[in-house]
Amino acid sequence: MGKKRLEDAIQQINHPVKVDYRCFELDPNAKLDVDYNIYEKLASKYGMSLEQAKANCQNMEQTAKEVGLVFNFESQILTNTFDAHRLVMFAKTKGLMHEMTDRILRAHYTESKHIGDHETLANLGEEVGLDRELVASLLATNEFSDIVRQDEQEATQYGIRSIPFFLINKKYAITGAQSTEILIQSLQQIITQDGLIEENQPGIACDEDGCEIPKD
Repeated sequence: MGKKRLEDAIQQINHPVKVDYRCFELDPNAKLDVDYNIYEKLASKYGMSLEQAKANCQNMEQTAKEVGLVFNFESQILTNTFDAHRLVMFAKTKGLMHEMTDRILRAHYTESKHIGDHETLANLGEEVGLDRELVASLLATNEFSDIVRQDEQEATQYGIRSIPFFLINKKYAITGAQSTEILIQSLQQIITQDGLIEENQPGIACDEDGCEIPKD
């Protein structure tokens, strides 16, 4: 949802913005095949009941619907996402990073596909225009693992522990599930202060609570 709200915000500001997705695993220790569902996972992680976890997911499904997305937590398949990240980094080299990211997210949240399964990932890659045999060969190796790990290490250095997290100009951060309106205001403020939104600006470290956009 954070991604969709950011896209909606960018469409509403009169300024070019380049978006680059980076790798971040919510559960790097997850197994490829698990024997629990999202409700059990949330209940265990946050110390809530299964009923509370299910209610939270239902609320999220409703919120997603309000921004034009479909989430199906009841049938969602949890898995390790490391190989999915590797595939996105490979797709980036082919100019298909955004398309691959969108397809994997839809497969996971809407279609309840197993995005840790190599055959599933190869099919998804082919759907967005990648060579299926190349994708299958890639997934059978450790290629692009170093790039994923590098992104994750950088996230650690910035103190990123959750998503969504938007780092702009390597200088400002917008954290949490902000509304489209808040994202628009934040982007416009950054444009006013910096004059542009681009990469390769001097970076600052973020603490465990993220970084705040400086006030005028």
